[in-house]
Amino acid sequence: MLLRQLEPRTARTTAEVIKFALWPLAVMTVLNRVFIKAVNGFVTDDYKPVYNASLAFLNGRPVYTANFDSVDPHYLYPPGGTLLIAPIALIDPEKSRWLFILLNAAAILLAWYLLLRLFKYSLKSVAAPALLLAMFMSETVVNTLVFTNVNGCILLAELLFLHLLLARRDLWAGAVLGLSITVKPTLAPLVLIAAARGQWKVLFTAIGVPLALTAAAWPLLKDPEQFFSRTLPYLLETRDYFNSAIAGNAAYYGLPDALTWGMRLTMAALVAISLWLLYRYYREDELFFVTTSSGVLLTAEFLLTGLGQMYYSMMLFPFLMSVVLRNSVLRNWPAWLAIFGFMSYDKWLSDRWQGLGRNLEYLRITFGWGLLLIVVFCVLGDRYLAAKREGRLPFGIDPVWMKDAPDSRDAAEHADVAEPLPDSPRSHNGSEPVDEKRISVEQ
Repeated sequence: MLLRQLEPRTARTTAEVIKFALWPLAVMTVLNRVFIKAVNGFVTDDYKPVYNASLAFLNGRPVYTANFDSVDPHYLYPPGGTLLIAPIALIDPEKSRWLFILLNAAAILLAWYLLLRLFKYSLKSVAAPALLLAMFMSETVVNTLVFTNVNGCILLAELLFLHLLLARRDLWAGAVLGLSITVKPTLAPLVLIAAARGQWKVLFTAIGVPLALTAAAWPLLKDPEQFFSRTLPYLLETRDYFNSAIAGNAAYYGLPDALTWGMRLTMAALVAISLWLLYRYYREDELFFVTTSSGVLLTAEFLLTGLGQMYYSMMLFPFLMSVVLRNSVLRNWPAWLAIFGFMSYDKWLSDRWQGLGRNLEYLRITFGWGLLLIVVFCVLGDRYLAAKREGRLPFGIDPVWMKDAPDSRDAAEHADVAEPLPDSPRSHNGSEPVDEKRISVEQ
């Protein structure tokens, strides 16, 4: 059956043409990113400090000894995260790094599949190779694998959480979220979505799992208190390097504190209004509400807190995939200009225009996150004002025409199977249509 699927065939529909073109591109891109780019590595190595800390933990030595005066990657995981990740140091560094690359690649691929299923697409749909290619062409996936960090596993945790949340498996959803928070707090804002949906049991395990793992790790670590006295204060500082948050770029360019706080508070107000509109008018539309709200919350976290790095944008994949929904806020070109800013692997450093190129490269992520939040606010705000003006607020804020607008999922399953050409007889085994004119000429 597998060989039959791989048998070269001539596409008979537009959907098949696109799938036949995209699958080889997607598969070869995945292989290149995992086995060539990631194994080659880069000057930035997020894995080395994690491996060294895990090795120190297993040998009973102090773990939190990083020199924060350097700009090299530091070990920043909390005690519970140290306990979870310590097994990577059971083998030699090179093989351990390769296995960690494979682990993250497998996590991203599983997250890709879960993202398809979240929006009711199958592996036979056109969306499958298109999404796979887009993910592995993005900066966030490439650098997660090349720098060898844990973001792929965090993305998988996010997709598992969303599936379990929508299925009302609250304790399991919280447990998955808690495991990810134990290692990195990136997904912590998602507890607000559970709270907005009244799924309070999520909070029990989302908070309980990190506390339990921290308690278990505490007596096993040589210096657990150093995380809270040394590492945590460093994490709460705003650094002026490798930081695309508003505060980070403001520190790099020397902007006044008043201007920096003005931008952060303005953007925070836009986020608060967007979240209120989503809660007020869309919380019953579960998939749209969960994916859009998570995207707004996480983008705000990257932009408005003290640290935001470009490859954090991986956690926005569920939000970006919501473009297939008929009421998506991303069905406009400014949204995708913003997404280009923080997803593209292109470099804008220029040998000819060095100052301009440097500014474009350093600011495009910040501008991208900011523009995305502005787009969400403007789309939702425009819908609200139009509905208020037309007296439709009691019925929601989606425009009237939207109920008949195309939802890209509508024909997702029907497009999986190509229909034969009309009036074309088939051969006796039902495979390819027979061209009777060609046969008669050949005879």
